[in-house]
Amino acid sequence: MRSVACGPSAAVRDVTFDHFEILRAIGKGSFGKVCVVQKNDTKKMYAMKYMNKQKCVERNEVRNVFKELQIMQGLEHPFLVNLWYSFQDEEDMFMVVDLLLGGDLRYHLQQNVRFQEGTVKLFICELVLALDYLQSRHIIHRDIKPDNILLDEHGHVHITDFNIATMLTKEIEVTTIAGTKPYMAPEMFNSTKPTGYSFAVDWWSLGITAYELLRTRRPYHIRSNTSTNEIAHMFKTAAVMYPAAWSADMVSLIKKLLEPNPEKRFSQLRDIQDFPYLSDVNWDAVLQKRIMPEFIPTNFWMQNWSYTLRTAHGTLDETQAGSAHSDYLGPPLSPLQRGRLNCDPTFELEEMILESKPLHKKKKRLAKKEKDTSKSNSSQVRASRVRHHHNDIQPVTPAKSRGTYKENNQNSNL
Repeated sequence: MRSVACGPSAAVRDVTFDHFEILRAIGKGSFGKVCVVQKNDTKKMYAMKYMNKQKCVERNEVRNVFKELQIMQGLEHPFLVNLWYSFQDEEDMFMVVDLLLGGDLRYHLQQNVRFQEGTVKLFICELVLALDYLQSRHIIHRDIKPDNILLDEHGHVHITDFNIATMLTKEIEVTTIAGTKPYMAPEMFNSTKPTGYSFAVDWWSLGITAYELLRTRRPYHIRSNTSTNEIAHMFKTAAVMYPAAWSADMVSLIKKLLEPNPEKRFSQLRDIQDFPYLSDVNWDAVLQKRIMPEFIPTNFWMQNWSYTLRTAHGTLDETQAGSAHSDYLGPPLSPLQRGRLNCDPTFELEEMILESKPLHKKKKRLAKKEKDTSKSNSSQVRASRVRHHHNDIQPVTPAKSRGTYKENNQNSNL
């Protein structure tokens, strides 16, 4: 099993699956899953993304997985989901990243959360700092959307999922159509010939996301099955409607992000910082997370991880759970304070009931497989020794003994 320590405090020695305790499943993608884990030595909690090797090969995703890993290993920023460890075993590839249990913005939209303008304004400030950092590393994310923006327990945003991110170089022009259609920029849908695009596509996606957070719907009626020709026509003909309740400054900012011409679109940090609506922002305070968000996810699960351990896996009794919680996060919470995890609970049910090879049973499964393999190899070695021994004495062995040899040889091959 190969492993790479990636985070700033990563241990020098190799880190493997055995160094973590699986707590529960919290997410699922097209070919990967995410669970909450706790590192055995430090007791620190992380999110572990794992991908089945066979499925990656079948879906031709191996290149994307390694590309994502390569990109994430060189990144560290307050508003990104940062990579700490990566390793693999015979079944899966793993990436251990920051644990953010405030839920993604898509989840909160589905819970009918109405984000206020002040909240979205701070989201934009934090996200443009992350995009500026990615730009300094020559990285286009290409999939900025509510699903890929996670909240921490204080309500700050973090960009995740670099599966289709790409590096922009002077030598190679990026023309590949990649992303989620409703959030993709107009320059990615040129109907006549492939057109190169740059970092501005992420800023368009930010504009679509900001609009959706404020209005709970997107500005263009684009779906995943909408053809590229339809989308290109829509960008040329459709007018974006802005509710009268929105402030003129917010409307003006979103219009700058949703400028169809990438040359005129806001796509650099200085564009945002020089904009009058954001002239009062203390950008150092934003970067250091000293500005408190107006929206704070309620009842986030980390406050009650011991309770979840009991209910999900039955590994702690009431006294043990209370003690563990006290050692790690302070006094246990009352039943009324015990909150829910800000994600779909069916992920955990699916992992426990429908998954044929659940992750929390991997250690036992691989240990049994190794034991069976070792036992089989041992049996083969013993059988081989018996055959060699009898081959040595066969020329001088009486007929009765040869019959015994034949019988033993047959048994060893069963």
